[in-house]
Amino acid sequence: MKVEQIYTGCLSQGAYFIESNGEAAVIDPLRDVSEYIKMAEASNSKIKYVFETHFHADFISGHLTLARQTGAKIVYGPQAEPNFDALVAEDNQVFEIGDVTLTVIHTPGHTLESTSFLLKDENGKAHCIFTGDTLFLGDVGIPDVAQRYMGVSKEELAGILYDSVNKKIKPLNEDILVYPGHGAGSACGKNMMKETVDTLANQKAVNYALNGSFDKASFIKELTDELPEPPTYFPSNVKLNQDGYLDLDEVLETGLKALSLEEFTALSSNEDTVVLDVRSQDDFRMGFIPGAVFIGLNGGFAPWVGSVLKDISTKLLLVCEPGKEREAIMRLSRVGFDNTLGYLSGGMQTWKDAGNELDTIGTISSDELADALADGISLIDVRACGERKNGHLSESVSIPLNTIHSNLDGIAKSERHYVHCAGGYRSMIACSIMKRMGYDSLVDVAGGFGAISSNPNIEITKP
Repeated sequence: MKVEQIYTGCLSQGAYFIESNGEAAVIDPLRDVSEYIKMAEASNSKIKYVFETHFHADFISGHLTLARQTGAKIVYGPQAEPNFDALVAEDNQVFEIGDVTLTVIHTPGHTLESTSFLLKDENGKAHCIFTGDTLFLGDVGIPDVAQRYMGVSKEELAGILYDSVNKKIKPLNEDILVYPGHGAGSACGKNMMKETVDTLANQKAVNYALNGSFDKASFIKELTDELPEPPTYFPSNVKLNQDGYLDLDEVLETGLKALSLEEFTALSSNEDTVVLDVRSQDDFRMGFIPGAVFIGLNGGFAPWVGSVLKDISTKLLLVCEPGKEREAIMRLSRVGFDNTLGYLSGGMQTWKDAGNELDTIGTISSDELADALADGISLIDVRACGERKNGHLSESVSIPLNTIHSNLDGIAKSERHYVHCAGGYRSMIACSIMKRMGYDSLVDVAGGFGAISSNPNIEITKP
């Protein structure tokens, strides 16, 4: 028996490959399925099943493509209603994969169809459980209001989740391994651990959902208090996962078009088209196409594309480091952004060589910021509210990046504004958006709050 976790840091997502005696299964595959097919070939096995823990909201699964390419059967848990050929399993139904078995354990709460899968080895001993977004390490999945369940509130979902975790997972043997659907950084939970696998025994000791710290009522309150609205792209991703989508090869064929400067300029003049610059934040800051939005490949690219651009139908023109075009389009497709029209051939060098106008973003060190604070400045903190609670500058205004489009009332376009996040990636995204909205005098704080909090000349406010 072989169990392998395929973890994608950009999405903080874990997919899983199981192989036994010439048969294999994949749990929650990403849209680019080539890796799973290669793993099957390397182990001389045939992919028999594709198991989906639920209809994902934060990424597009590869279930349909993988099934088409391998002949595997797609399997969901109870209450799933896929609009394509798939097996909707019963609770406790058992599937054979070579000499091992996978048992369906219906664990609703994150979504109504959420399901975990218990793997038993060749001797019938429970080895591990794949919990999807039901149970994370150190946390549980938030009630997924992205699917907008008719007549089911977030409080009711949280109560259902409490029962699932305590009645279905907690009684299992403590020595089994827990393989979650996501790790720290995912928007599907609040306070996940950085580790991506753990024993159930340890989770029963450290996870508030399992260690008896909360009764049902307090668990519901803990889970639903200050629960943010899901990113606007989440419902679109659910629909694609439930209804179907284009194969990645088709998306790549459409998007991998090298555009001349003339073609690029003509397309970028359309109001419904966004120029997306995916270079590093340092390269972007020093010179970019006016009106371009920055979201760099070197950070949490795909989730921020979804959170910032919001509408998956948005038409995109890419500015990349040469050779990064395929990666950009593939990673955009992970969150359903399939409408890339092409990329600027030669990248920014082509734009510069033509003598076209460049825009820039100013920068300031934490030492320079310390001096500027004494004079009174406009300082914008684009970190999440939870981060800000752990320390912030009293002079700053909190505008989390995912709200920046609708939360700039009272921020004068004529003034100079200093912007910071935790390390510099999100602040540059924010600056690019504000530039596009007409804020011309922006300064990025180099190193973000990490540099700010380490500076002895800057006073940090803590709750």
